Amino acid sequence: FAIKVSMWPFHTWLPDAHVEAPTVGSIILAGILLKVGGYAFIRISLPILPDASFYFSNFVMYLSCIAIIYTSLVALAQKDMKKLIAYSSVAHMGYVTAGIFSLTSEGLKGAIFQMVSHGIVSSGLFLSIGVLYERTKSREIKDYNSLVKSMPYFSMFFMVIVLSSVGLPGTSGFIGELLIVLGAYKFFPVFTFFIATGLILGAVYMLILVKNILFTYNVNLKPIILSDITYSEIIIFVIFAFTTLMLGLLPNILLDFISIPSDKILQNF
Repeated sequence: FAIKVSMWPFHTWLPDAHVEAPTVGSIILAGILLKVGGYAFIRISLPILPDASFYFSNFVMYLSCIAIIYTSLVALAQKDMKKLIAYSSVAHMGYVTAGIFSLTSEGLKGAIFQMVSHGIVSSGLFLSIGVLYERTKSREIKDYNSLVKSMPYFSMFFMVIVLSSVGLPGTSGFIGELLIVLGAYKFFPVFTFFIATGLILGAVYMLILVKNILFTYNVNLKPIILSDITYSEIIIFVIFAFTTLMLGLLPNILLDFISIPSDKILQNF
């Protein structure tokens, strides 16, 4: 389960898999397949092995904190956009495992919410990288500059998805991360400090990516004029942007649905 959810130190397959996969493969991998590990923890580990889950909860929380901070720092050093998003996925799944093994109602609901949110946001990010790669055949950050001038519609949707990834209030990323932080604080306040540090690092590397490819003008690089996103691409981006904003502004759509099952699972603790 730890390998499937790409928990540190079992995460090393994920960045390579994302880099080699086509855009559709990355979207399916980030949006659905990673969630299988989290689902297995919730539906198998917690109900069937409650004593073992409680016994190892501290250990899993340590690994989750390392995953959040370490992979965020690794993401900061990436020059390949797809690898950067892949490492951010590892960090976000660290929030999920932290929420699950906080063994609190808020933490578990936050973990489930974060899995749904990450499926939307990460898929949107990989779609964005795929759109750029189709036009230039490059994933290197240094090959892009001032995209906001030549691709304004793409830039707008990309900003919405990035802001959800960093947990801006009003987006789905905020709700999941807030609930996980509250659950971790109930479990053991010290862990909350490291999780909150990861939130800051996540904002740093994603906003640096946005600054470099959308708003930075590199004199040494010849200006690249790319065609903006097509109507079919706009429809897909609208679905991603609308869903993350809807879940961020109306979180009870999902929270009411998962509330009773979550509380039933936690009755053993």
